[in-house]
Amino acid sequence: MADHAHHADVPPMDYPEHERTYTGFVHMAEVGTAVCLAIVGALAVGGVKHAWGTALVGTLLAVITAAVGIASEKISWRAPVAVLVLMLLALLLY
Repeated sequence: MADHAHHADVPPMDYPEHERTYTGFVHMAEVGTAVCLAIVGALAVGGVKHAWGTALVGTLLAVITAAVGIASEKISWRAPVAVLVLMLLALLLY
């Protein structure tokens, strides 16, 4: 049978560190998803409307806002979503 006893050399769980890691993971997942959607929007503008200059600017803005979103907990995913909205507007208005 398996030994389920706790050994003396195993340190106790560090729950605050687990919480911090989980929060960081969720933050990165939110920002990453928003950035991916913004880049897909920029590629749609380039591919459908043949506005590759606008697509390049949108991609660069998505990368810049990714750095801002990762650095700031308050801004988070909102910065890349702003670029996504701009790319969707460009897709509709071109």
